[in-house]
Amino acid sequence: MEKKKEDDSRKVTIDKLKELEKELQEAAEQQAEETAESEEAAEDTPEEAADEAEVAEEETEEVSEDAADGGDEKEEKPRKKLFGGKDKKKDKLQEQLDELKDKNLRQMAEFENYRRRTEKEKQAMFETGAKSVIEKLLPVVDNFERGLGALKEEEKGAFSDGMEMIYKQLMGELEKLEVKPIDAVGKEFDPNLHNAVMHVDDEELGENVVAEELQKGYMYRETVVRHSMVKVAN
Repeated sequence: MEKKKEDDSRKVTIDKLKELEKELQEAAEQQAEETAESEEAAEDTPEEAADEAEVAEEETEEVSEDAADGGDEKEEKPRKKLFGGKDKKKDKLQEQLDELKDKNLRQMAEFENYRRRTEKEKQAMFETGAKSVIEKLLPVVDNFERGLGALKEEEKGAFSDGMEMIYKQLMGELEKLEVKPIDAVGKEFDPNLHNAVMHVDDEELGENVVAEELQKGYMYRETVVRHSMVKVAN
């Protein structure tokens, strides 16, 4: 739902940007036309300039006569600005365009952060769920190993061979899921991997070395699912 709202907001922002760009283009075209007209007016011949000056002088005389006649009303013709209004409008449009562009960039950055955060959360949830399932399967693996280890050589047959095949298939699937047993016997004791429940005096082993594994530990990728239960030499 949040993603849909963000996509709609981005779409509205982009539409506004397009409208502002269109208005800026129209303002620029109109300004160019007015500039061309002013340049044409500046290129009048000396005769035309003289005629215009004569007309302006006559208009001035008429205004003076009206003032002498005691006219109370005085009209002032506002001077028409060629570019002032357009420049102001163009600056305002450009300011709005810059503001919308900045807003769009911020929304894109927020959306990217949201996407990365949700992807990370999804991955963490997946790993948590996988770890929970693996923890429930490990006792089944332990029972397989105990059962197969308790069989005597003369008791082995087709049934035990079938059970061993099922056990190997189970371990193969766990390996595909990046589940692997923790090495313990003969390794230096590591509290991050091993759980020491007993100590034994053994001159053949160095100090703080795992002498026996009582229960096998497992890792899922780089995370310990179950610590190895071990006996450590003093």
